[in-house]
Amino acid sequence: MTNQESLESYLNGNKKQLDFTWEVKANDRAYHKQFKKRVVFCLTRKKYEDNTIKTAKYNALTFLPLNLYEQFHRLANLYFLFVILLQTVPEISTLPWFTLLLPLSCLLLLRGLRDLIDDIARHRSDWMINNRPCEILVGKSFSWKKWRDICVGDIVCLRKDSFVPADLLLLSSSEPSSLCYVETADIDGETNLKFRQALLATHQELVSEASMAAFDGKVTCEEPNSRMHSFIGTLEWRGEKYSLDTEKILLRGCRIRNTETCYGLVIYAGLDSKIMKNCGKIKMKKTKLDRLMDRLVILIFVMLVFTSFCLAFAAGFWAVKFHVEHSYLSALYVGTSPAEQAFFTFWGFMILLSIIVPMSMYITFEFVYMVNSYFIDWDLEMYYPAKDMPAKARSTSLNDQLGQIEYIFSDKTGTLTQNIMTFKKCCINGIIYGSANAENKPSKASMSWNPYVDRTAEFHDPALLETVLQNDDPVVREFLRLLALCHTVMVEEKDTGQLVYQAASPDEEALVTAARNLGYVFLSRTQDTITLSELGMERTYSMLAMLDFNSVRKRMSILVRDPEGKIRLYTKGADMLILERLREDGPATAFTQLALDSFAEETLRTLCLASKEVKEEDYAEWSKKHHEASVLLQNRAQELDKVYEEIEQDLQLLGVTAIEDKLQDGVPDTIQLLKKGNIKVWVLTGDKQETAVNIGFACRLLTDNMQILEEKEICEMLEACWVSNNNLGSSGERLCQFQQHSGVLHQGKMALVVTGDFLEKVLGTGEKVKRKESFWARLACCKAQAQPVADSSVEKAFVDLATSCQAVICCRVTPKQKALVVQLVKRHRSAITLAIGDGANDVNMIKTADIGVGISGQEGMQAVQCSDYALAQFRYLQRLLLVHGRWSYLRICKFLRYFFYKTFAAMMVQIWFAFYSGFTAQPLYEGWFLALYNVFYTAYPVLSMGLMEQDVSAEKSLQLPELYKVGQRDELFNYRVFCVTLLHGTITSLGSFFIALWAFEDRVGSRVVGDYQSFAVTVATSAFLSVVAEIMMDIKYWTILTFLTIAGSLIFFCLFSFFTQNFLAFREAPTIFRFLDASQNALTDPYVLAIVLLCVVVNTILSLTIRLLRVITGTGTIQDKIGSRDIRVVESTVELKSHFRRGSLQRRSSYAFSHKEGYADLITRGASLRVKDSRSRGPVNAGSYQSILLPTREGAGSSPSVFLKEYN
Repeated sequence: MTNQESLESYLNGNKKQLDFTWEVKANDRAYHKQFKKRVVFCLTRKKYEDNTIKTAKYNALTFLPLNLYEQFHRLANLYFLFVILLQTVPEISTLPWFTLLLPLSCLLLLRGLRDLIDDIARHRSDWMINNRPCEILVGKSFSWKKWRDICVGDIVCLRKDSFVPADLLLLSSSEPSSLCYVETADIDGETNLKFRQALLATHQELVSEASMAAFDGKVTCEEPNSRMHSFIGTLEWRGEKYSLDTEKILLRGCRIRNTETCYGLVIYAGLDSKIMKNCGKIKMKKTKLDRLMDRLVILIFVMLVFTSFCLAFAAGFWAVKFHVEHSYLSALYVGTSPAEQAFFTFWGFMILLSIIVPMSMYITFEFVYMVNSYFIDWDLEMYYPAKDMPAKARSTSLNDQLGQIEYIFSDKTGTLTQNIMTFKKCCINGIIYGSANAENKPSKASMSWNPYVDRTAEFHDPALLETVLQNDDPVVREFLRLLALCHTVMVEEKDTGQLVYQAASPDEEALVTAARNLGYVFLSRTQDTITLSELGMERTYSMLAMLDFNSVRKRMSILVRDPEGKIRLYTKGADMLILERLREDGPATAFTQLALDSFAEETLRTLCLASKEVKEEDYAEWSKKHHEASVLLQNRAQELDKVYEEIEQDLQLLGVTAIEDKLQDGVPDTIQLLKKGNIKVWVLTGDKQETAVNIGFACRLLTDNMQILEEKEICEMLEACWVSNNNLGSSGERLCQFQQHSGVLHQGKMALVVTGDFLEKVLGTGEKVKRKESFWARLACCKAQAQPVADSSVEKAFVDLATSCQAVICCRVTPKQKALVVQLVKRHRSAITLAIGDGANDVNMIKTADIGVGISGQEGMQAVQCSDYALAQFRYLQRLLLVHGRWSYLRICKFLRYFFYKTFAAMMVQIWFAFYSGFTAQPLYEGWFLALYNVFYTAYPVLSMGLMEQDVSAEKSLQLPELYKVGQRDELFNYRVFCVTLLHGTITSLGSFFIALWAFEDRVGSRVVGDYQSFAVTVATSAFLSVVAEIMMDIKYWTILTFLTIAGSLIFFCLFSFFTQNFLAFREAPTIFRFLDASQNALTDPYVLAIVLLCVVVNTILSLTIRLLRVITGTGTIQDKIGSRDIRVVESTVELKSHFRRGSLQRRSSYAFSHKEGYADLITRGASLRVKDSRSRGPVNAGSYQSILLPTREGAGSSPSVFLKEYN
């Protein structure tokens, strides 16, 4: 098999053979209770889950053991526990064991309370969802129960606007032909309505509660899985077997729309439902610095063991030498050998030096994290007054990682966009309307001629309105007539005479409403007629055929006979497809193409409109072909497309519509800033490719100078990579470096656009597939090892290609695929990732990323409840990362660096003192100095640095996003910084100890101080003041708190020295307060003060010299951090080029249309029409729609814009 055949075989690999072992029997709970499944060993549980969901991590029994288990995953906690256990051995203990147990208990308690509060919020959310009301068939009638009471096999009744509580088989509904309209925004991000239809058998038979209660059908289908867009099964009932597919299934999380009542049979409940299978588990998130700290704790522990071993070894030699030289003291060493002394000395030094990793650092660490989280909560710049929602840090332990993000994975609908479609402009016969010359909103009097006008949603251009009212331009008439005729919108007339449109897509609703406001009002439809009001005159058109939209055709048409008897074809669709089907290119065509370019520059969604008159004989011939194609049993869809193609030729261009898929405020500017900060933004959406690409250009994620790779080109590149890798597969050398393909990549200006189906083929992101034989097995000796290696190779090649791009857009992806894409980048790039979304379909992605951000949007609060940070708008992300994230990273890194420095500077002295104390592990310092050094003396200046430090202001941080790269490169705290800090602290300890030792050697002061206690006080004071001086030199942002903490440290040092060394304390507990008046005696001696001053000067002179050199050479400055290589020219406004072919001179199509195939068939069959009223489609909740009037964008014209918001 060739390499090319191998890759094709892999990309088109066989699907997993599904297990059709899931059996559901209607109205029979006892049947399902008898089935069990094995969990582990001999433990079993019921096979069919109830409908209760549990997203919380703990319960009352598991909280304590599970939380402790998670906490002791932190190596620092294990280290402290180990030291505490050593302290319980009296022979080697240097401090009481409870002095270390108390801080550790406080640390565990603080973190445990934080985890408990987070989990209580999850329990509360679960309780609210599980207790939602629903109607369940109990016995012979429906009763109101809770969601948690639903079981597999139950029949439930759902009302309009209610959420689907479980995965259901639709049995019947109040709509014609048992149609049911659902909104799936929480599942795939799409806001347009979709329809589901029950089986004909259940539609006809299940018409009452009695028939529902008697229903005993049996469904056999696939086991619960995460495939959102597929379902295969059969229904057996009354001896007949019926095929089931996804079009008959209502998924949990969908919302019933435009359907008064529907009934469903529960197939999958609770955690077995498809949306819950996609939700993923809650993962314990650790920051990059956390993982580094764990490794540093291991490193410090190894250093500690090595140092203690060397000192213990020296203690053994010293003991031997002492025994020989001082044999007259041998009675003191009876029963103790030098080896035993060395053994106990080893453990003594282990305990004495264990404070090099101070427990107080971790407690202060938690406090710094918590306060920095409050700074996020209190930031008024991230407060959104429209919803009265501030930013919220739901996790307090991830702040520093906000300053290290490399990849952002964003949902589209509700995150980047507002779910609002705005009819902005149009071009009719080469003339653009809705331009900057338009006036403001018209008065009520000026629109009194149109009784059907929607006053809250108006598109008003005086020039266009004048042309319409003159009614002498046939192209304008045909343009508006097309908008009012060529669609699948349904209409309801209220008792007040108000028309309410029910549209399957927001695009169509905006177009039909725009025509309505310009006098061409869609009034009603039947199975074969459409009635319009054209400038007050009611006209009825006979509908001869509706040529349905699909993603391949990218257009829809309607064939009608007007009241005068003429047959006309009206077509709307993608510009590239309509323009090539025109009869001739006239001057209007050229102007229309310029208008398309203009609309594309504004990133508006465009549709081209065209029409033609059809002769009777041509229609008769075409109608015969259409009928023949429509009754075919095989290849019906393909043959119908050919017939449609035949009549959709020789069209006359009417114009173009331009709709804005309204972005959230500030999205383009935010993405530009993030890109300048070297953060790559990927969009993962369940929406269609055209819509996603259009939004990509609108938010400036895609730009004119990018080469956009689509699936065919990606396959070619992966194939080339596969071939090159296999040519030298034995050497293990990877040849496929995409960055080296200069013919493809133009200095990184490339974007990738793929679909969920493509991802599943290439990466296997769906269910795990077990192939009995694959092409990988033929390329290796060992079949068992070939598949993982090969899959990993293709995965890594794809990730390398994607991460070399400036932007990536993944369309039509499931929630699980979103999470797997994030996981791929984390695994193959070891990058810090952030996921942001607003719906339940984003929950898994949010949980998987290192940082999860939830947007409080129109799709509910599910994403917020599972997130680490909650924002009201996407634009606040720039401040969260570039300001708070960067500041938090700076503060935490400085905090760690100086905590380690001050600890090394003071505690390394114990090692040097050991050489002068016979290696006896005797502490140099007073016990109270050791206890208070990290708690009161030096903690507060470092704490103020961790809370308030800034290198530049918030405004400068946003003006210079290049500063963010410092965190991405781990420049402020890493192994090198730690080693430099260790060296710095060691040098300070050497200076403090040996200068004092030199000064005290054979010298005495005026008060004859030269004793051990005075020496200890001198060294301690020198180390303390040196540390404070070093911190003062490195503080960049001075506040009142900074002054207070430094002054407070000095005051605490004086006060506690006085209280722990005064005579009263010594008299009460002489064994605890041993240093009687030691500081008073030593520090009142000018000679000792001179020694202290000399130590401080010597210890700080090195830092001053280094800082002076940095100032002279310009290193370490803000300009140096940015670097000339990082400063980019601000990209110009978007000018769109072709994304179909690299190097093509074609114009980029800005076509986008969120519509679903199948609605035309429903209309032509009359399946969606109520018989009782041809002008009404049934009761509709008018309150579920909102129409709001917004001013136009600045520079886009002063006329107000019609837009229709989807459902609240």
